[in-house]
Amino acid sequence: MDVSAGRFTVRLAQTAEEVHSAQRLRYSVFVEEMGAKAPPEQHASRREEDRFDTVCDHLILIDHERAVDDPLDEVVGVYRLLRGSVAKASLGFYTAGEFDLSRIEEYDGETLELGRSCVAQAYRGGSAMQLLWMALAKYIDQHGLSLLFGCASFHGDALEPLALPLSYLHHHHLAPEALRARVLPEHYNSMNLLPKEGLSRSDAMRQTPSLIKGYLRLGGFVGDGAYRDTEFNTVDVCLIMETSRIADRYRKFYAGQPSETLDRILG
Repeated sequence: MDVSAGRFTVRLAQTAEEVHSAQRLRYSVFVEEMGAKAPPEQHASRREEDRFDTVCDHLILIDHERAVDDPLDEVVGVYRLLRGSVAKASLGFYTAGEFDLSRIEEYDGETLELGRSCVAQAYRGGSAMQLLWMALAKYIDQHGLSLLFGCASFHGDALEPLALPLSYLHHHHLAPEALRARVLPEHYNSMNLLPKEGLSRSDAMRQTPSLIKGYLRLGGFVGDGAYRDTEFNTVDVCLIMETSRIADRYRKFYAGQPSETLDRILG
């Protein structure tokens, strides 16, 4: 399931070393850059990992022209993918540690949990994420996936500075009842922090991470409530998106670009 453009290739990790390389990028972004806590063994290996890594697919972005001293530094973008059928037969979903997923687990169709998405700092700004999403679109088609969901994060674990974007998401992008995941009762924090009247969309979107904005453009919703992840130094929302709702123009772009077009856009 390779997607290539110029110096870049996106594909599923095929070896333990490639998974370790994805974990090395996650450590660089989540621990070193964003301040997530990690146990001593992860600091020693410089790899962010957990028990779900063994049952997930790892979509990795590689820059073939990047000069590295350590092969574990080759991966510059990653998505962790867990299909519902795999979760049910193994460890369940990572997101279930933060949100009640009973409505999603009852969904009539194959689901996909998206997680641990990150791109190396030097590769942010559009192209790398576009290529990851093109590969993700092919993965969705290949496995006949109907519903995507997962935790998406705001940096910092305090709610007050995020009152505007969280309130905007609550008032304008709340998932339908039938799909609405909800933060577990013992961790629940309302996103309804400001009244709907007078909220500025432009100001709210300026405070919203690019990944969340991308999901919203594709027709995504958010669940009920925000989760304060003090270990990862984030505030998490649950993003939910039916693949049937993805606008045709985005579906065609992400799933159907010929190689020469990809080279022109991303090479």
